[in-house]
Amino acid sequence: MVQRICTNYGKCALADDHEDFSNENEVMNSCPLCDSALTDVIDMALSDVKNVAPVENLYAASKEDTHLAPIDNLYASLKDGRLRPANEDRFVAPREDNTVPAVENMYVAPREDRIEDSVLVRCRSRPEPRQKVNSIFSDLALALVCIAFLVVAAGKDWIKAPQNANAAEIKLIHRNAILRLAGSDIVGDRLGPALAQAFLQSQGATNLQIIPGSNSEEKIVEGVLPGDTDPSSIEITASDSTRAFTSLAEETCDIGMTSRRIKPDEAAKLVTLGNMTSAGSEHILGLDGIAVIVNPSNHISELRKDELRRIFAGDITDWSQVGSSRGAIKVYARDEQSGVFEAFNNVVLAGKSLATSARRFANSNALSDAVSGDPNGIGFVSLPDVHNTKSIAVSDKGAEALKPTRLTVATEDYPLSRRLYLYTPGTARNKYMQMFVEFTLSKQGQEVVAESGFVSQNVQPIAQTVSDGAPEEYKLLTEGAQRLSTDFRFQAGKSEQDSKAQADLDRIASLIADQQGVGSRILLFGFSDNLGTPEASQALSLDQAKTVESELVQRGIKPAVVRGYGSVLQVASNDTSDGREMNRRVEIWIKKK
Repeated sequence: MVQRICTNYGKCALADDHEDFSNENEVMNSCPLCDSALTDVIDMALSDVKNVAPVENLYAASKEDTHLAPIDNLYASLKDGRLRPANEDRFVAPREDNTVPAVENMYVAPREDRIEDSVLVRCRSRPEPRQKVNSIFSDLALALVCIAFLVVAAGKDWIKAPQNANAAEIKLIHRNAILRLAGSDIVGDRLGPALAQAFLQSQGATNLQIIPGSNSEEKIVEGVLPGDTDPSSIEITASDSTRAFTSLAEETCDIGMTSRRIKPDEAAKLVTLGNMTSAGSEHILGLDGIAVIVNPSNHISELRKDELRRIFAGDITDWSQVGSSRGAIKVYARDEQSGVFEAFNNVVLAGKSLATSARRFANSNALSDAVSGDPNGIGFVSLPDVHNTKSIAVSDKGAEALKPTRLTVATEDYPLSRRLYLYTPGTARNKYMQMFVEFTLSKQGQEVVAESGFVSQNVQPIAQTVSDGAPEEYKLLTEGAQRLSTDFRFQAGKSEQDSKAQADLDRIASLIADQQGVGSRILLFGFSDNLGTPEASQALSLDQAKTVESELVQRGIKPAVVRGYGSVLQVASNDTSDGREMNRRVEIWIKKK
């Protein structure tokens, strides 16, 4: 059934009464009372519209609010003063007391099912008396027009809902959101809000606060930017790393947060957003170490990676088998969706299945608490979640055991080191996206990373004890020197640096500039894997050190010593490609005269 109606709600009684001006013998184009243009309305049941997605229990306030009431029929959107069928720009009408009613039966028709932009499609779940529909329509449409006016007046963008969104996933977006972050709970739980608050503060925002969202995964950081009267917000959804890429694909976030690198299949799905592994889209936020934790009463202090693999796979079941006191080992692990588990699974389990007896956790804090209360427990968590447990040193074949410390994680020598990432589309969705990324990579932003318990990329000189097995010249040259908290790593058989190197070189130049270079001597030591002859390994390690030297010279820094030591002092096993990549590195030391 097609009707022609006036939509001048609140100003025209005929519009408020939902008066039908359809007439087979005469076509009316304007309202006889207010002279406003008429529009066609097609009243359709759900069975008449394809792919209509239901939205249930949508609230703008908490469910406990006693003023909330259901709306039986809500139209999809508003454009140019007219209602039209679409899958975006959804609105909820406020009541006179400024509360927002619940939407019990809202249907959004995809664009390809619309009739015309000038035609209103009313979707309903069941036939209803015309009088009731008309009453609901007039009240609701007036409220929608009011909301549209306020939104346009404020100069805000329409809120976009993902096509074919699941009802459970659709929520009201917090007003005045300038940025939306989604992804890993490791990044988003504490670090994300801390960075958001520091960023808003750097923009001159006042009245800063962190408030909870609609569920435990969501946090909203608010602040009033200069020149504004209403607060602006940064919305953070922290669940798992996979969520970062699905949210980017659905355009429900601006920045994805992950505790692992994007997978090839994920990058392929996001190709419309650009090359997600390019420097413009992939940003290294900071560094983390997956700490293997035990109860503080456990006498064990270090384990090899192969021993960890057998423990977590259930092949080693008693602590006495690895040199500790007798007791049945109890394994604690994160859930399958966690980036921590994925990294541990790839680096430690390496193809073996986790023991079926392992107790799984969706939260690292809960896992850490469980291990701290179990004398026979062992688990793995992100570095900031060690808490009241004891982290142990981990060694790889042919390398010394290392604990996760600021230096070993910053240089990525610790076997279970990993990088934290931010991912952005190739084209910025708003001006704040690139500003936020630049802030997180700045010295100030990296200080927030460190304060949150992770390892920042700000370069610092740190004292290090040299291994007894090091070359004698290396021992002599490093005597009285401090090692800088970054290494440079290289691709197999090449002298090309990896994606992190350029930013680190600039950070080193900044550090030297801050110290004014007075009395400083920079020492570069190259190392390689054991592929090829010892002579070839030594030559490659020296070439890599000279590559870093050239980059530093371009930045006004002339190293005093450049050496290549081949495949000695390995930090990982040369049996795997990942291990060989860790061994191909250049260390930087600084020595005072």
